[in-house]
Amino acid sequence: MIHIHSLFIYPVKSLSGIAVESLAIDHMGPVSDRRWMIVDDKGQFVTQRTRPELAMVATALNGRGEVSVSIPDCGSFALKPGNSIRAVTVWRDTVQAVPAESGPSEALSDFLGQPVSLVCHGPDTVRYCDQQWALENRPVAFADGFPFLVVNHASLDELNTRLEKAVDVRRFRPNVVISGAEPWAEDDWTALTVGNLRLDLVKPCSRCILTTVDPDSGKKDPGQQPLRTLGGYRRQLDGVIFGKNATHQGEGPLQLGQTVHTIE
Repeated sequence: MIHIHSLFIYPVKSLSGIAVESLAIDHMGPVSDRRWMIVDDKGQFVTQRTRPELAMVATALNGRGEVSVSIPDCGSFALKPGNSIRAVTVWRDTVQAVPAESGPSEALSDFLGQPVSLVCHGPDTVRYCDQQWALENRPVAFADGFPFLVVNHASLDELNTRLEKAVDVRRFRPNVVISGAEPWAEDDWTALTVGNLRLDLVKPCSRCILTTVDPDSGKKDPGQQPLRTLGGYRRQLDGVIFGKNATHQGEGPLQLGQTVHTIE
């Protein structure tokens, strides 16, 4: 039986994620997922691609869905939207976002040694999925391009047979991890249904150097693993592929252990 193996949310783009037992869903995808982001002094988004030590900054959610961050040697800080608006850029999209109240941005700047700001998705923030793949205007917060990333755990197991040192699924920052399928079966899936929710698997996910960052140490693998090994046999669409990006129809929540039906 194919079922949900694990679920993750990432309250702040490129900071540590949170394993959860249930994933609430709204019109933009997983609730509280990547609704905050880090930008530099020019408003460009900042991630582990260039600052791998961001993996060491933990995130947490309280019962009201409010986000806090724990910055090494700096302390813990609640993220609260301020009263201003600024233009920020994530990939090719420039949108209006709301900077956090003072405190956490300054501490994160000290940690990184460069001026950065934490900003949140606000009422004037309008961003859509890549319409080359998602044919409708589907809203998305600060995820790279789509509200969900789905990974097949059997594919990770198969990859690990090729590596000298196994990696865990956190390297790939999924939202939904599926178990019970054959390795790489997801290549043929076009959609998943889970309860009243449908996940349309609209695009294979191209992987980057971020997969080489150890989520426990915040350091890149000197041999560029597992990306180097994946690149030897998982190239599609001019990229190295692992997992699938998805949009959604219907309602959640998603829960651990739920049965998953696949559509090819």
